[in-house]
Amino acid sequence: MKIVVIGGTGLIGSKTVAILRQSGHDVVAASPQSGVNTITGEGLNEVMVGAQVVIDLANSPSFEDTAVLEFFETSEGNLLPAEAAAGVRHHVVLSIVGTDRSDNGYFRAKVAQEKAIVASGIPYTVVRSTQFLEFLRGIADSSTEGNKVRLPPVSFQPIAADDVASIVAEVAIAAPRNGIVEIAGPERAPFDEIVARYLKAVGDPREMVRDPEAPYWGARVEERSLVPIGEARLGRIGLDEWLRCSRAGT
Repeated sequence: MKIVVIGGTGLIGSKTVAILRQSGHDVVAASPQSGVNTITGEGLNEVMVGAQVVIDLANSPSFEDTAVLEFFETSEGNLLPAEAAAGVRHHVVLSIVGTDRSDNGYFRAKVAQEKAIVASGIPYTVVRSTQFLEFLRGIADSSTEGNKVRLPPVSFQPIAADDVASIVAEVAIAAPRNGIVEIAGPERAPFDEIVARYLKAVGDPREMVRDPEAPYWGARVEERSLVPIGEARLGRIGLDEWLRCSRAGT
């Protein structure tokens, strides 16, 4: 089966490509570096020839509200017609758990992306993931004031990139859901506690402050804004195992 992975050289893309190739599929890791650009449209028609599945992992280089919305609207506006013309039978997109329950610009842009895919008529599956364990440092940095990290004690259930890639690959070779699959890590705990554990484990001296009013990427979040509400596929790698593996790889 020919599978095109848009964003195939990124964190999730490179892992997904490796998994699918090991399973014997003909996988194209598409990116601007390989001559495939969803913003300009370059290379899209050519790479789609013979493709049965497209995994859409493209991400905006800017998180500014207007820029990120323009990125996803432009990307899907070029990608989806190219897929339709080539007869692609399954479009898989990676999105975010709670993207329709939190009011920040990036989440609104992901909602717009999902709507464009649903409206395209191409059979699809939306994989909504919780935040990646790999992003814990970035989350802490974005929530730092002086030597204090301020985060709300809302529920949080981060997932390892290896688990995300494994589930995305599995979804890609299955029949389209024409709906949403939610995925999360195996461990749910207060947001501030998980980040505090991470900071302690890596020897980061910043102090964690539990602040119910602290925003997350500029938006207020409620108790269950960032975790699955209904049924979800759970990864197998928890924070402690991920930390051990991360240290082993450094």
